[in-house]
Amino acid sequence: MADPKIPGKIPTAAERMIREVGGAQERIARGRARKNENWRSIAILGIVGWSVTIPTLLGIVAGVWMDRRWPGSVSWTLTLLVAGLALGCVTAWLRIEKEQQ
Repeated sequence: MADPKIPGKIPTAAERMIREVGGAQERIARGRARKNENWRSIAILGIVGWSVTIPTLLGIVAGVWMDRRWPGSVSWTLTLLVAGLALGCVTAWLRIEKEQQ
């Protein structure tokens, strides 16, 4: 196998080993970068999930409290559930936009 840098020159065993070790180091570095990227993606999914869940649950709790305190024809539980869900979705959307930048 000829050396691509110098036509006609056959690389020594040391040169071949250095090239192979360098290639292995590059593959390891790329693998570690992908692994960190995967963990970051999982963390973002968790953050987005909680960004939607917490406002929705708070809306439900506040709605149940308001329904018990001021009963009427309007269901505060459903109204605040939808408001909390909408707020959570907007928050999640903004969080994803921020992460993409």
